[in-house]
Amino acid sequence: MTRKTVRIAMNGVTGRMGHRQHLVRSILALREQGGLDLGDGTVLWPEPVLVGRREDALRALAERHGLAHWSTDLDAVLADPSVDLYFDAQVTSAREEALRKAIAAGKHVYTEKPTATGFGAALELARLAHAAGVRNGVVQDKLFLPGLLKLKRLVDGGFFGRILSVRGEFGYWVFEGDWQGAQRPSWNYRAEDGGGIVVDMFPHWEYVLHELFGRVTSVQALTATHLPQRWDERGKPYDATADDAAYGIFQLEGGAVAQINSSWTVRVNRDELVEFQVDGTEGSAVAGLRDCRVQHRGSTPRPVWDPDVPAAHSFRDQWQEVPDNAEFDNGFKAQWELFLRHVHTGAPYRWDLLAGARGVQLAELGLKSSAEGRRLDVPEITL
Repeated sequence: MTRKTVRIAMNGVTGRMGHRQHLVRSILALREQGGLDLGDGTVLWPEPVLVGRREDALRALAERHGLAHWSTDLDAVLADPSVDLYFDAQVTSAREEALRKAIAAGKHVYTEKPTATGFGAALELARLAHAAGVRNGVVQDKLFLPGLLKLKRLVDGGFFGRILSVRGEFGYWVFEGDWQGAQRPSWNYRAEDGGGIVVDMFPHWEYVLHELFGRVTSVQALTATHLPQRWDERGKPYDATADDAAYGIFQLEGGAVAQINSSWTVRVNRDELVEFQVDGTEGSAVAGLRDCRVQHRGSTPRPVWDPDVPAAHSFRDQWQEVPDNAEFDNGFKAQWELFLRHVHTGAPYRWDLLAGARGVQLAELGLKSSAEGRRLDVPEITL
């Protein structure tokens, strides 16, 4: 075996997602397994270069994980010819400028979403990367969740017949921060800092719907800021200027209708933090993060509305579990592996900056739909 080192500038890994999912559970996990075997006698060895603004935090993180390379100077890191790839998990408002610099430096880029604060900028990033000839990818992690992989298996196998509708429920109660600490950073609730649940979640819904059921052709959304005041990391109150809940209806290519509720102000009464119910002419399914249950046309009960008679059976018990039939790795790590293969072997990879721009486009149109109180078409975009 020949070991080839790939140096990855990782910006924003002192944050929750950047540290836990991308550094620890993806890049460091790849190192723990001996690198990524490309299948041609080559093993890729990822060497992270931690990048950020806080020197103390970077030093502590590097020492904790036994890493040698870190820097607060992004420009110097990008100027280093030994750095092959730039990864961005910063706050959204800082991402566009950094990605532009990385593309201009000729680095391959892989990034969290949304890729920019506006659709025009997101599309321009895709075009810049294409013109520069750098390989590029956007994290679309929910496609790699076991529950959605099982759901995709059902779609590909024709289980549903003609798909009629998709209904999604996502969210949980994020504490205000006064009497219990909030589970999300305060910038998420300030529009001026790039916060808001539409900006955060509509890019996810775009790729989930696009990949599993068809391109979104129109959107009608209603947003709300249900909790107008929250408390930040220092315990100080601040005005929540961004939406913390969104109720969206999406028309899909092919005729199916999707309805997805997203909320950081809802208490969970479902099996998982996100669930999608898909109904078709031949069967239905409910998929979450890990599990998926189905009910085929032939085993569908015949409910009759009678509010004066107690329900004789549990409706949930009338569904069948979909078996794993495979081992599922961490979704972030699985996508990192695919992207690294794409960079070094040219293996197909479709979750690029153009796909990321579609997500920003849907979020922007969702906010506009809510502000104007009307349904809006979602134009198809190309490079």
